[in-house]
Amino acid sequence: MGGGESLGDFHEEPEPVAAADGKAKKAVTGKSPTRIALSRLAHDKLAIFCSAIIVILIALAIFAPWICDWLNIFPNQDSPDAPTPSEVLDQDVLFGNPGYPLVGPPYHGFTWDHPLGLAPKTGYDNLAVLLYGLRTSLVVATLATIIAVAVGVTLGLIAGYAKGVVDGLLSFIIDFFLSFPFVLGALALAPIITSNFGDTQTTLRNAEFIALIGVLVLFGWMGMARLIRGQVLSLREREFIQAARVIGVPTRQILFKELLPNLVAPIVVAISLALPGYVAAEAGLSFLGIGLSEATSLGKTVDVARQYYREYGLYLWTPVITIMILVIALNLLGDSVRDAFDPKTRR
Repeated sequence: MGGGESLGDFHEEPEPVAAADGKAKKAVTGKSPTRIALSRLAHDKLAIFCSAIIVILIALAIFAPWICDWLNIFPNQDSPDAPTPSEVLDQDVLFGNPGYPLVGPPYHGFTWDHPLGLAPKTGYDNLAVLLYGLRTSLVVATLATIIAVAVGVTLGLIAGYAKGVVDGLLSFIIDFFLSFPFVLGALALAPIITSNFGDTQTTLRNAEFIALIGVLVLFGWMGMARLIRGQVLSLREREFIQAARVIGVPTRQILFKELLPNLVAPIVVAISLALPGYVAAEAGLSFLGIGLSEATSLGKTVDVARQYYREYGLYLWTPVITIMILVIALNLLGDSVRDAFDPKTRR
């Protein structure tokens, strides 16, 4: 990090203004903190590079059905044009391992028909599974981030602005959830979901999807709430808040129209750092078998592929590297956003 710099160090080039004596004077034009942060991000090469990677991965996830249709590959055998496992898999023992693909890796040459090969025992196309798994993981992480941020910001505003019993009660709830073990809660919830919603595959898939988001939100909103509470504690004694109270502005308007706009910077930074955490958490839970068992996700793909790490390394390392690239890009972008919104730092 370089030396510190203040908001006043950034300003637009002043334009000359004609004075009464005929000499040109410069008009001073300032920038808002948000524009300053965006300007920093626009000149941050690392942030631009990470943003490009994230946009590409998001585009691949969004257009997964069209990409698979264009390449004539399918994530499962339910598609009418997809080959059956008996057509693409070796049903006999091959090098001591049954069920490996007849085309592509690990024992055959590269083919454009299946760029990442086929999954053993099922014959699913690995590229299609990767794209749909990326789609599921991004949807889960994004929804969990949005809901957790909304809950954390709301409760943080109330706890920071209120006094006495309300603040004490909300603070106790925050501390209680922070002390509860996250993995233990997920482990306890998984068999409950399976036993109550395991009648059909579709019902179980939807229940696991909702439950996973619920678990991530339930154990993920506390950090945001504590951050916002601390910020509100320092803002509620400012002159503009005191003036709003004196003239009778409703509490809800003070919270969401006076305090919330001044919390945009920490909220944006928290979102940028929370999203990669949820991506990794979803992958970890699915890998442990307590996340999504009926839907395709990156974590589930890693869980299925780990037993083939010796003979079929591509099958395992493709989703692992995808998760690694996504999480690293999100984390580095989050660091850049944090530095951009902090007037005392400079990358």
